[in-house]
Amino acid sequence: MTTALGPSHFTRAKSGERQLAARVQPCAVARSHVGTVRSRNEDRWLARPDVGLWAVADGMGGHQSGELASGLLVEALERVTLRSSGHALLNAAMNEIRFVNSELRARAQEIAPGAVIGSTIVALVVFDGHCAVVWAGDSRAYRLRCGHLEIMTSDHRVVQELIDQGQLTPAEAARHPRANVVTRAVGGGERLDLDTRYEAVEDGDVFLLASDGLTDVVRDEEIAELLVAGTMDQAADELLALSLSRGARDNITFVLVTPM
Repeated sequence: MTTALGPSHFTRAKSGERQLAARVQPCAVARSHVGTVRSRNEDRWLARPDVGLWAVADGMGGHQSGELASGLLVEALERVTLRSSGHALLNAAMNEIRFVNSELRARAQEIAPGAVIGSTIVALVVFDGHCAVVWAGDSRAYRLRCGHLEIMTSDHRVVQELIDQGQLTPAEAARHPRANVVTRAVGGGERLDLDTRYEAVEDGDVFLLASDGLTDVVRDEEIAELLVAGTMDQAADELLALSLSRGARDNITFVLVTPM
């Protein structure tokens, strides 16, 4: 059984361990596609193996300038520099995300009262054999370990709250008229609450960060099957192809990472 770690495990590395970590470059592949319906791709992704940071941001469809919101998030996370501890790296990433939340709120008010410029965010921070996932919205993080795929995040969606309360089954939620309505996003409110999860990283772990354009049309068991069947490049190509074959009404973006 996997037990989630607390933030105390996400600590400063010894100098020799940090030097070793700097020499071992994680492997990552990414795919992003506009899909078959929309005219613009409002998703953005980030890969920063130099500091141990990866992310996916999904600009909120139907809101003004979704691509601006996701783009500002990725630009902000590009500013994060290498730190001496996992805590410092995670805090730097979260501070940048919160800064973008304030900036988006200010820009939205320049458009019109009540206007929203928003984006989901899911980010993976890896440091010295441990990781943290931080998120707001319904972009997801998964971990594949020893052939078992586990979702590491919980969707900030209206229907997820109803599932948690026992009022809906997952099958009913998929058909619900508010199935894609998020309850939390960067730019969605004055105060941004970010959820976090801490875990140890083991050799062979594969992490997937994905917008809902992938996870709404490809089942978790299908994702697992493709991830174990071949290389990460092959899995990425097949995940994208499967999403497109099912209509892909939303933008599709995901990053696959093997930190060790």
